[in-house]
Amino acid sequence: MASPAAPRPPTIDPRAAARWLRAAPPATPWLHEEIGRRMEDRLQWIRHAPEAWADWAPMRGGQNAHGLVTQRYPKAACFVVESTPGHQAAARERLARPSWSPRRWLGAPLAFEAPPPGGVQMLWSNMALHLAADPGALIRQWQTALATGGFLMFSCLGPDTLRELRALYAALGWPAPGHEFTDMHDWGDMLVEAGFAEPVMDMERIVLTWETPQALLAELRELGRNFHPQRATGLRGRGWYSRLCAALAARLADASQGGRLALTFEVIYGHAFKAAPRVPLAARSEVSVDEMRELLRQRKTGGVAPGHEPEV
Repeated sequence: MASPAAPRPPTIDPRAAARWLRAAPPATPWLHEEIGRRMEDRLQWIRHAPEAWADWAPMRGGQNAHGLVTQRYPKAACFVVESTPGHQAAARERLARPSWSPRRWLGAPLAFEAPPPGGVQMLWSNMALHLAADPGALIRQWQTALATGGFLMFSCLGPDTLRELRALYAALGWPAPGHEFTDMHDWGDMLVEAGFAEPVMDMERIVLTWETPQALLAELRELGRNFHPQRATGLRGRGWYSRLCAALAARLADASQGGRLALTFEVIYGHAFKAAPRVPLAARSEVSVDEMRELLRQRKTGGVAPGHEPEV
């Protein structure tokens, strides 16, 4: 009898992830904004502008990036989706158009709620997926929100992230400093399983540097927490912290960076379209009313949804 396959990453404690979701400040880390800027630049290859789009968790994912996408699609209605009351309130305060602005009355609609099923042609998610304890469920939420032919744009961290820090912890015999991140090929498989088509995945590595161990740790705390189920439990004292800082200074100093402490971040970018529903071939098949309507519409248009195919 074959042994069951090991679960693929992420290796996340759901309670730790939920706790961070509630505690995370509604502020966007610098790294998230930079990645959001790079992802927004990729929209130049999309030929058709969406009539409506959803921004998933922009308080942490990129408030400046939200503005860039809004500028690119000024006529598109926008749904801002936040999952905690604190972040919802911050989004209304920071992203809503002021009452004196003509754009509040003449611009595209802006709603601080989840879109209805099939209600948007683009779903934008910057740096959220790698923090989800059940990423498959989140991807299915996105697929439901998208109209057929609509597209998903997302970014997240990949498995090479913090590889230097992981090696340091392993050498010292400490538990992992963070949960494992999912490979981009696995993300592609999950997208297809959820009903997306033509997933395009790519990645880049960004090396950040710091002058001191204290500055490095402060920025890591801003980015998130350790969700690994086998992470160290309990509080650690000043002695452990001093030992950690000494190890960081000794092991992460990079001569090519002028002796600054360096860490690698692997960034994955994903893009995929929501595929038309397929009718299973069987002696008896059941199709929902919405699926039947979509199938009929596809037949009238020759099987091609009004799309947002990338320009070649």
